[in-house]
Amino acid sequence: MSEDPSVVQELLFPSNTMIVITSAQTYGEAIRVEARCTASSACCPACGDWSARVHGSYQRFPTDLACGGRPCVLVLRVRRFVCAAPACSRRTFVEQVPGLRRRHGRTTERLRSTMGKVGLALAGRAGARLAAHLGIVTSRNTLLRRVMDLPDPAPTEPRAVGVDDFALRRGHVYGTVVIDAETHQVLDLLPERDAATLAPWLAARPGIEVICRDRAGAYAEAAHVAAPQALQVADRFHLWQNLASAVEKAVAAHRSGLRDLQFPVPEPDPLWEDPIGDATGRDDETDFPEGKFAERARMHHGLVHELLAQGMSLRAVAQHLGWGRHTVQRYARAVAWQDMVKGRKRQLPSKLDPFKPYLAARWAETGGRVTVLALCREITARGFRGHYTIVCDWIRRDLPQREGFTPAPPPPSVRQVTGWITRHPATLTEAEKLHRKAVLAHIPELASAAELTNSFAEMLTTLDGLRLPEWITEAVAAGLPGISTFAAGLESDFDAVTAGLTTHWNSGPVEGTVNRIKMLKRQMFGRAGFPLLRKRVLLA
Repeated sequence: MSEDPSVVQELLFPSNTMIVITSAQTYGEAIRVEARCTASSACCPACGDWSARVHGSYQRFPTDLACGGRPCVLVLRVRRFVCAAPACSRRTFVEQVPGLRRRHGRTTERLRSTMGKVGLALAGRAGARLAAHLGIVTSRNTLLRRVMDLPDPAPTEPRAVGVDDFALRRGHVYGTVVIDAETHQVLDLLPERDAATLAPWLAARPGIEVICRDRAGAYAEAAHVAAPQALQVADRFHLWQNLASAVEKAVAAHRSGLRDLQFPVPEPDPLWEDPIGDATGRDDETDFPEGKFAERARMHHGLVHELLAQGMSLRAVAQHLGWGRHTVQRYARAVAWQDMVKGRKRQLPSKLDPFKPYLAARWAETGGRVTVLALCREITARGFRGHYTIVCDWIRRDLPQREGFTPAPPPPSVRQVTGWITRHPATLTEAEKLHRKAVLAHIPELASAAELTNSFAEMLTTLDGLRLPEWITEAVAAGLPGISTFAAGLESDFDAVTAGLTTHWNSGPVEGTVNRIKMLKRQMFGRAGFPLLRKRVLLA
């Protein structure tokens, strides 16, 4: 034990209460700080009168934050005063030091605040593990209690808000998150996602001028009832998402036309020449692996061997490329890049296995002159439930092909065609552009769908929502499945959709908040109740 009796320090707390540190001692690894108050009087908590008559004193031992990695204990001498007011229910009371500790508290305020911040950031179990490294002896339940003790943020009067739902238990229980659309701060979390829950919240804030929302009917109803003065804005992302779903329905209605569509077969690429030459022991009849991994393996293998040929060591190559040393070592030991691909694919049971003998017999019977589509239809009639591409890939890979014959590529799927229509043209490859052109030329209805989609995309990106009535009229008149229904549905929410296509307001910040809520839920393994989740979202 060491002690410095000359240590005397005065500290002034926010309540203008002065305390004096009389000594600082160390007991082993712990630090013991003794202090006392210097005020001549104290205020009675019951009646509010001040008293200077001291009844007695005793010591309190609130735990403080660790200092220099050592636990710190504060020995605080407090006095008990006599209340002189005749009508007061208290005969004596103990002086308090606001800002240092609270009544009946066993920790200092700064330790309590630190525990609350750790609990907000990491929740219970992870927070308790971090607290142990910080020298704080606590449990996960205590940390969660400190979080629940924190006050909610001060209420504000927002001008624009964003509203969206989030899942407390996906598919079963949902809540509502409300944020300030200007500052992106979370204003509140509500336990339900219906109009009866949101309407009172909106009615209590008459200063709201803008409400950004998705196209859910419950939020629209709540805004109409509780905030009729506010401008409702339908989110552009959800509008485009709804249109994409409508386009997919339109493409699905013409699925039969896609099956009859045949794309031109591309010219096969010449075989890759082995840079190592005859040293690989492979001849011209070698089967070369295909796919993205094979292409990447070929590039990486050549890069590693090129650096090694320059005299670089394995470790230097790994540092230069930012790879692991063992990865570089595997490429260096491989004589050819095919050795990196060999044996990667496992042979798994296939839906086609029971029908392979029949396909092989039919292929041999016709000399390979039967179409793959015809064979697929034959085995489908015999119970095959797989896709055309499975049959095509197996025939191309395992059956002998006649000279100059290449199976026709499979017809495009509904999702592929939907992507070709809804994606930005700049993101399409040259092959996808040719396929898109062929589909639209073969099916005029999908050409009309593509034209309507492009027109709506132009409105959305340029915020030219004044053209919306004209677009709705044209889309309804087109009579396309999905798209015409989508256009007719816009009329029921016309004002909000027009505002979404003409103003800068959107629900992007709300979607980001929903993602953060998902992260907090995963951090607590999805077991947090609504009150704890609300505290962490509002304060973290």
